[in-house]
Amino acid sequence: MVNITIDGKQVSVPEGTTVLRAAENAGVVIPTLCDHKELAPYGGCRLCLVEVEGARTLQPSCTLPVNPNMVVHTATEKVKEARKFVLSLIFSERNHFCMFCQVSGGDCELQNSAYAEGMTHWPLQPNYSPFTVDASNPYFVIDNNRCILCRRCVRACGELVGNFTLGIEERGANSYLVADLGGPIGESTCVSCGTCVQVCPTGAIIDRQSAYNGREKDTTKVKTICTRCSIGCGMEVLTRDNRVVRIEGDWDASINHGLLCSTGRFEPLINDKERIPTSLVAGANGQKASTLDTAVKEIASLIQTAQPAAALITDNASLEEISLFSQLFVGNSKVKAGVLGGNGFLQMHESVRSISGSSLSDVTGCDVVIVVGADLSTDHQVAGFLVKRQLPTGTKLIMLSDPKNVFSANADLVLDTSKGFESALKGLLNGIKDNTAAAARLLSTAKTVGIIVGETVESDDLSKISGLIKDLTEALKSSGKATHVLSLKGGANGSALSQFGLNHSLDLNGVKTVILFQGEDTVDQKMVQKLSSIPNLVVIGTYNSTLAARAKVVIPATTWWETSGTFINIENNLQTSNRITQPTDDINSMQDILSVIGKQLGKGLNSDWQKTLGSTTGRS
Repeated sequence: MVNITIDGKQVSVPEGTTVLRAAENAGVVIPTLCDHKELAPYGGCRLCLVEVEGARTLQPSCTLPVNPNMVVHTATEKVKEARKFVLSLIFSERNHFCMFCQVSGGDCELQNSAYAEGMTHWPLQPNYSPFTVDASNPYFVIDNNRCILCRRCVRACGELVGNFTLGIEERGANSYLVADLGGPIGESTCVSCGTCVQVCPTGAIIDRQSAYNGREKDTTKVKTICTRCSIGCGMEVLTRDNRVVRIEGDWDASINHGLLCSTGRFEPLINDKERIPTSLVAGANGQKASTLDTAVKEIASLIQTAQPAAALITDNASLEEISLFSQLFVGNSKVKAGVLGGNGFLQMHESVRSISGSSLSDVTGCDVVIVVGADLSTDHQVAGFLVKRQLPTGTKLIMLSDPKNVFSANADLVLDTSKGFESALKGLLNGIKDNTAAAARLLSTAKTVGIIVGETVESDDLSKISGLIKDLTEALKSSGKATHVLSLKGGANGSALSQFGLNHSLDLNGVKTVILFQGEDTVDQKMVQKLSSIPNLVVIGTYNSTLAARAKVVIPATTWWETSGTFINIENNLQTSNRITQPTDDINSMQDILSVIGKQLGKGLNSDWQKTLGSTTGRS
């Protein structure tokens, strides 16, 4: 530990700590613009200058490491004058007329820094040339006129996301933010994760959906998780007047460290889908508005009279909902139970998960990462970001995938799966054992190996795939390599479905009634075609669709932010999704709807999913 003094306070911090972080530990505020705790120190804005006894000039605290017995002053007249001068230069370079900016009034770090220094105007007359505004991305807008060239967005795109789309072109006052080689951001390699939006300290990069919807101080911020895939990314949701205004990544979340993909950050805010407003029951003249009780009675009647019947549930349902669904339909002689779009992968997932209880960071931080049957550019994208950002540090990537897998463009080696994943895995395994082939050469110097198994693995017998992955793991371990395995299990609660015995799809041939617990899921065309031939379709979902339009019974369900629930994430950890806003009176959670159905069927249901899981699988 190193002992230093900051503004008269004695501080003890680990060796290598910067003066800025030491000051934060001591509760001393040093203003910054280019610094961010998730990014490497940069020292570009010079706002964090401090006076160090014995030093000839002021020093940037964000890049200055502590030294034993160092004495630091953060608020001397010399420091304050330097800060005002730095801010004056920044304000003079671009169009920072705050009354027109959407982050003005508390959300702009530049403006807040100026007010903190007692500045009410800037002494240097602005002399800038206007830049064009890039509005080509569907989720956010880039306005270089408000950019302060702090490069937070550039560094975040490279260091955190591993995408390296953003850069700075030209020099001096003519410098501006570009994507790739200077084309529109909407036509670039940008993956629309929005990390650049979140780290921008000014109004230079703004979210289309939340812009001009009020200042952050007027919103309520709730921490929760994303339930769109099995990673379970931590997020902070900002609401105002019972409406979601903005979604940000939670920098304190241990699994994603602030990263989100467009599916988690932006898509929930795009209100292009029509909500189902009330329950509907079809009669001779089409669907008519109904009460929940009437709709549920119709469902009970269909179960009794229109058999055989089947019930399907989304793999994004909460544990509470899956538990009630299991109690109602698993083992029910009148209703077969399955997973919407389910396949044998969920069964394989449980087998793969038993190999290693690895964390996502364990797997993505290895010397070599092997991805089997996953396109991390479209599914579980945050896992892809964590892999990509390791590649510049020397991590090697081996892909077992089909030619259409976009993520393969990042790989050092792509193994052909045209003859099946089983054949490709055997080839990889034999190459390691015999120390032959390109894969063996990449693995020869590796001390740690990560294996990510995706749900696009195709095989007639997925148990063989899981067996080969086990063999591959053992072969790597026997060669002295620490090996971590992680299975991407599809939806947010794929693991929970498996543990309740709901890890398979259903053969719907001959089925007369299907009760579809769809939630917010979008049903693919293949499933739409299957369900279109069902005489009696019940849709319990959030948004209107072709299926809901032809269903005999429709019951509206809440969005993920209108209900709370428990999920088992990719690392087999329990997570809680917290309610963010209140739904209207006619809309219920699938948990409440299942409870009403159970009551109508005369089935006593246990609301404690832990007890139900224990009695179903022997686990607690």
